[in-house]
Parts: sequence; structure tokens; C-alpha cells
Amino acid sequence: MLLAINLAEFGIKAAQLLLSLSILVIFHEFGHYITAKWFKCRVEKFYLFFDPWFSVFKKQVGETEYGVGWLPLGGYVKIAGMIDESMDKEAMKLPAQPWEFRSKPAWQRLIIMIAGVTVNVLLAFIIYAMILFTWGEDRIPMSSLKNGIWAQDQLLLDIGLQNGDKIIQVSGKPIVYLSDLNAKVLTGNNILVERNGVKKEILIPVNLVEKLIESKRKRGLLSYRIPAIVGKYDKKDTFYGKQAGLLEMDQILSIDGTPVSYYDEMFPLLQKKSGSTSDLTVLRGTDTIKLTSKVDKDGRVGIPYLMTEQYASMGVVALDHQSYGFFESFPAGIKKTGEKLMFYIDQFRLILNPETGAYKGIGGFKSMGSIFPSVWDWESFWNITGLFSIILAFMNLLPIPALDGGHVLFTLIEMITGRKPNEKFLEYAQIVGMVILFSLLIYANGNDLFGWNR
Repeated sequence: MLLAINLAEFGIKAAQLLLSLSILVIFHEFGHYITAKWFKCRVEKFYLFFDPWFSVFKKQVGETEYGVGWLPLGGYVKIAGMIDESMDKEAMKLPAQPWEFRSKPAWQRLIIMIAGVTVNVLLAFIIYAMILFTWGEDRIPMSSLKNGIWAQDQLLLDIGLQNGDKIIQVSGKPIVYLSDLNAKVLTGNNILVERNGVKKEILIPVNLVEKLIESKRKRGLLSYRIPAIVGKYDKKDTFYGKQAGLLEMDQILSIDGTPVSYYDEMFPLLQKKSGSTSDLTVLRGTDTIKLTSKVDKDGRVGIPYLMTEQYASMGVVALDHQSYGFFESFPAGIKKTGEKLMFYIDQFRLILNPETGAYKGIGGFKSMGSIFPSVWDWESFWNITGLFSIILAFMNLLPIPALDGGHVLFTLIEMITGRKPNEKFLEYAQIVGMVILFSLLIYANGNDLFGWNR
């Protein structure tokens, strides 16, 4: 039964990842395609995924072959007269023709090369605007966390945070909403908290991300402090808490005689009984009852949380809901796209700084797929796809040969110097770029599968 559930969840995550990447690749390549056609370049191929040796599907329409490859590592458009991943050296030996990429002026070639990135940014903006228009936005103000924060990872407690702290600033800037907190902490230098009415500064180690990666913990980072009240079990759940008789809205008063008020107080007590049993005192309505539950090897009995809306109705947090009209959603979408881009740039800076050890967390398709929920949820799907679109745009602008950014760099050099790079040089640069990209691909997916550098 458990194996079937895991396979079903894997299939849902994989399907979401495949659909998301397919959308992004098609739109990215369409940007190159439409601008190439605009400048009257001949587009020989338009492919979703790569097609070494054979294609899953292909159809010739006019001068262009449209197809689907079998290797889901991206996609491509083959523009006549362009040195790209196809490495069509024979065609480059012939005299340039008017319909070829290489015969076009530099400014046209520059537009063709940045069109894919441009479309991805526009796509992210449209996705976020439509998310806001359709679902609106729910956010938890930091000022509403009357019980303070919950440091869900022991490493955050080790640096000096305490459960119940009220976070005022990170790196000298106030945090307005809880959804911004974790990203700011991971990329920040210090945290200013209020603890028992006293302000205290906590320094964030430069290698905090590395420590979190190496700890291999599956928990979150920082959230609001959650009362020890049982949420709703699913019918398929086989948790020990459910087997012991816990019901939705039961309030846990004590564990083995030790009073508790919050989930974070429960975990240390349950971990002492790992693999054994624990006695729970529970308030159910007006009745106080006692239950005995098994505790798994990780110190858990399996107690679901309530929904955020339920905590808001209980006054644990406030929930700000913002609805957007159709026209209001567009400026809000632009703002959200900018915020997500800056967030990813901050993450990229961490990866480039060896002292942070963030490069150890680079992941491949497994990591990407794990971001999606285990049930199909369109709001989550589009939010993640919007973020992936921004990442794809940013990564493609990196000045690495074989990426759009490499072609843009060489074209800009040509426009500044007035001299076009030698085609043989461009061929070798393309090879070097492809080696770099495949090395990164192998490293990222190796981290996923084998935990290299972890």
C-alpha cells in the first residue's frame, strides 16, 4: 500500500515537472524562432527536447522540421548559418546566404539571441499576474506572530535563535511577511530579535547553508509557533497518533507528565521515547483523556497540523488576503517577478561564494521535481513554473558559450570592436561551453543521486 502511494506521488511530481519544463522550453525557443523569422532567417528545426539519433515525433512544415526528441534536457531551434549545439560545420564552410543567421547585422543577431530570455521573463510576469488575478495572495504579517517564531531546524537553535523569538530585522531590514523570512535569513548576515522584551542580535554564520545541506534534515527552517492541536488525518494515514485515538482539534496538554503548549516543545520529549511508547494527556472538548501512542525511530507519533485559515481563526496568526482585479494584477505581477528575480540572484551569489558551501546544494531533476506538491494543485504548479521561468532566463544569460549569454557576449564584443569573431573560434567556444554545461548537469544530478560533496 505504502509503495503504491509513493509511486503515485512520484508520478504526480514527475508529470508536473515534465509539463512545467515543456511549457518553458517551448516558449523560450519560440522567442528565438519568431525573431529569426521576423528577420527572415531560415529556421531548419524547432524541437522540444533533444533528438540525438532519433525523434519521438517530427513533421516538416515548409522549411522547418517540428519535432519532439527523446532526451528531456531542454530544446532547440536550428537557425541556418548559426554555430550552435548542432555543430553543423559543413554548412559553415559554404558561402553565407542572405537567409542565414551569420549574414544578418549584429543588432538583429543580438535580438534573436536575447529573445528566448525575454520571452521567459514575460512568461513569468504573465503567470504571476494571472495567479494573483485568479487566486489573489495570502500572506502572514510578521507583526501577527504573537507567539513568535518556531526554529524547526536544530542548526538555527545552535546559532542562538530560540523558539518564541520575535524577529524584527534581518541584515538591518525589517521583514514584513513570513513568506520572505527564510530566504532573507539564508542570504543574510544577522538577525535582530526581541526576546522577553529585550532586543538581541544573532550573527548568521557564512556557511549556514552548507551546514543545513550537510545535516540532511528534511524539516523546514523558520515558521510561526504552532499550538499543540491535532489537525485532520487523511483516510489513508497510518500514523501512530491516529492509531492511538487522536482526533482533529484534540489539544495535547502533556507528554509523559511534562506540560506542553506548542509542537516545538513536543519533539524533544518524544525523541527520548524513539522506538518506544509515550503517554499523552489530551483535552477533547471539555474532557481530559489519556492515550498511549507508539513513537517512531525519528521521535514522531504523526500529528497533522491544522490549516493556516484555522490558525488565523484561532488568533494564532493573521492572514492578509489581497484580491486583484484584471488590470490591477499586471503591475502586481511585474513586482512579484522582480522580487523572485532578486531572490534568485541572491541565491546565485551564495553559490558563487565558496565560503558559504552553497554549491553543495546544487541539485538536478530530482531536486526540481521534489519542489512540486504530491497532489496536483494548479496554483502551486503555476507558482513553481513562474519561478523556473525566471531561473531559466537568468541562467541562459550567463556568459557561457553554448548558452544565449555566450552568443550575446560575442555579439556585443563584435558591435563594440567592429570585428566579428572567427568562426573557428566560435566552434571551439561552443564545444567548451557544452563541456561546461554537461559537467554541471552531471554534477547537479550526481548530487541528487549520490550526495556528492554532502
